[in-house]
Amino acid sequence: MAENNRAVLKLKEKFAASILDVVEFRGEVTVTVAKDAIIDILSFLKLSLQYNQLTDLTAVDYLNKKTDRFMVVYQLLSIPNKDRLRIKTAVTESDCRIPTATQVWSTANWLEREVFDLFGIVFENHPDLRRILMTEDWVGYPLRKDYPLQGPDREPYKGRLS
Repeated sequence: MAENNRAVLKLKEKFAASILDVVEFRGEVTVTVAKDAIIDILSFLKLSLQYNQLTDLTAVDYLNKKTDRFMVVYQLLSIPNKDRLRIKTAVTESDCRIPTATQVWSTANWLEREVFDLFGIVFENHPDLRRILMTEDWVGYPLRKDYPLQGPDREPYKGRLS
């Protein structure tokens, strides 16, 4: 069914070499794309296929599960077509950078700052890439799977003290 999705067909037509995987699960279509084509693909989806809203942008940490540790995930909505699409792209731990999508959707500004703050993924050419949730002096990235459960330099929690 995902193969018959109009957006997927158009993406495969225009970016054949950059489409790595297409999966449909419970009516949701996810397209995994090459990182070096992410901005071209997102721009095409917005300008040509009317995916006019970036509803969410997040990351997933696959520590010790995949070669590329992180996956950046873009949740898109086409209001005119009443259609949703998920775009994913892999980011390695050794090159933990990806181009910013702020030139495509201004909403990406805050969402990318959150991903930077919590995962440490750098969005290149972002207009204001700085922490948004954690304090400026915070050490580490709390949503990475290798981050200490109690936080940096803290005594482990020992339950209720009575």
